[in-house]
Amino acid sequence: MTRRPHDEPLPAIDPGIAIATGLLVSMGVVASYSATAALALDSPIPPLFFDHLLGLLLGLGAASVAFFIPSSLLRHMAMPAWGIAVALLVGTLLFGIEVNGAQRWIALPGLRFQPGELAKCATLLAVAAWLSRKDERRELSTRRSVEAAAIALVPAGLLLLQPDLGNAVVLLVLSAGLLFIAGTPWPRFVLPGIAGTFLVGLYVVSNEYAWRRILGFLDPFREAQGAGWQLVQSYVAFGQGGLLGQGLGNGRQKLEYLPEVHTDFVLALIAEELGLLGVLVVLGAFAALWIAGTRAARRATDRFDLLCAFGMVTLLTVPAFLNASVVMGLVPTKGLTLPFLSYGRTSLVVSCFALGILLGIARRHPARPSNPNAEAPRPWPQNAG
Repeated sequence: MTRRPHDEPLPAIDPGIAIATGLLVSMGVVASYSATAALALDSPIPPLFFDHLLGLLLGLGAASVAFFIPSSLLRHMAMPAWGIAVALLVGTLLFGIEVNGAQRWIALPGLRFQPGELAKCATLLAVAAWLSRKDERRELSTRRSVEAAAIALVPAGLLLLQPDLGNAVVLLVLSAGLLFIAGTPWPRFVLPGIAGTFLVGLYVVSNEYAWRRILGFLDPFREAQGAGWQLVQSYVAFGQGGLLGQGLGNGRQKLEYLPEVHTDFVLALIAEELGLLGVLVVLGAFAALWIAGTRAARRATDRFDLLCAFGMVTLLTVPAFLNASVVMGLVPTKGLTLPFLSYGRTSLVVSCFALGILLGIARRHPARPSNPNAEAPRPWPQNAG
């Protein structure tokens, strides 16, 4: 059938982003079943695996909605969404439930979710919206930079009170990245960076739980029966996996040796069952997502879309590489999930929503055929209002 001239084409989906995330989601489903099936041998569908599928279904719906949200509407929604996220974080401190020594969850009838995951996405959107306000100068004013930093500091401080040091630091780092991309000169980051490092160090030495995690990271085998237990068992999983792994479903560490393997340490499960090859596939998919996402951001001719795309792709990839670093013992344990693979409905839905935003921006600013005579797009557009 020949398409009529007035027929509108179907919305284009960036193939690089779609293929990378499709591979990650598929591996997440397989890993989730493998990690949870051994914990529910009397059930044909493990309850935790069913929750993962439900989160994925909700996430696909969220991604579909985000894909079609116009840029102007997304920009106007950013600050109200940030306000709601901050209110939920306050509610978490007042009425939240405590899990593993941290008060990070809000429980409602039939629903439990983690507002911190929502806050990270909402804050990056708000910072992008604030920084995309009309400014004729290439270099951001000090006042604009401080205002955007304050937007990030409020939820980061509330996350720290839960306590959730890992997500608080990640949120500030991702927001600093947006400030830099928007044109904040690097010298402005020196003093805040030094102060932040000092405060994080002070927090760690004054917090017994955080200090034990540092000791478990520095000498995990000495703390093998305590704070270093997870890291040692993760090492065992990597060692048993070798190059090609023990085979899907044949991992032993998930049998109560490695606690919470279906959440923060799911990459260790992949290492044991699929080997180094499986780990490289996961990390390669995240690297491909980073490359495709940053290319989509650079194509954007609207300042908000540029900053928003960069914020969403860093939200999806930076925590992933930090999670991999934790599992491999390169950085201390931070309690960060592996996007699209770790169990957790809130994380999965938020990740899918961020993916939908990124795909929508890529659709609005598609790649053009190379033309040596064409004028190169400006990387720092000033046309946003």
